[in-house]
Amino acid sequence: MSKGPGLFVDIGKKAKDLLTKDYTSDQKFTVSTYTGAGVALTSTALKKGGLSTGDVAALYKYKNTQFDVKVDTNSNISTTLTFTEILPSTKTIASFKVPDYNSGKLEVQYFHDHATVTTTVGLNQTPGVDVTATIGTPTIAFGAEAGYDTTSGNFTKYTAGISMTKPDSCASIILGDKGDSIKASYVHYMDQLKKSAAVAEISRRFSTNENTFTVGGVYAVDHLTLIKAKLNSHGRLGAVLQHEVVPKSLLTISSELDTKALEKSPQFGLGLALKP
Repeated sequence: MSKGPGLFVDIGKKAKDLLTKDYTSDQKFTVSTYTGAGVALTSTALKKGGLSTGDVAALYKYKNTQFDVKVDTNSNISTTLTFTEILPSTKTIASFKVPDYNSGKLEVQYFHDHATVTTTVGLNQTPGVDVTATIGTPTIAFGAEAGYDTTSGNFTKYTAGISMTKPDSCASIILGDKGDSIKASYVHYMDQLKKSAAVAEISRRFSTNENTFTVGGVYAVDHLTLIKAKLNSHGRLGAVLQHEVVPKSLLTISSELDTKALEKSPQFGLGLALKP
């Protein structure tokens, strides 16, 4: 693929991952292994409140094709097929879920040195169409996204964004929700390996005049241990401790606290991920 501006979903993704990834108050257990045939198997168990769920996923790559299937405890089967370079500079992704036969989607991504375009079409009788386009360079990119309902003839969404990336920082602004919200974020890396970073994000919803300001960061204590934390203007405080217990085995402990609640009782989540 090209070294162009990246996909539209990449705009603001670094800040979003730093402020949301690994934060959970649920109990989660994940084990991943590789078989001799090159198949990656992942088993996940999740306990949320008094409800326990689980799933088993398999991922297999062969040349330019990737096959991903997941089966959960509710008898849902999710399948994703990814084909690279069927046509030059393209990636094709087909996904569907059984028994929800109307959930099928087909996505085609096109990469150019100065632009990327994606088109997603629902595989059902009343398909929706999503189109994104991004122009620019790896340093600065402008993008837009639109969703169209072929049944009603109305646009379901339209979003625009801009991102600026430097070796030690990344900034983005996204105008979303059909122009009703705006979000600006900034990430600054503290080391060359980008393991320690500070992040700030401010968002505003015009219809409700609601503003939310969030700050956070991640700090690499050593090559085995990471600490993450975040706090927003509504008093939501989150923290994550992640440690590599044995090679390719991560122990994650996270907690959340509403500092403005009358009853300040924290919620804790514990996760163990064994990664191949």
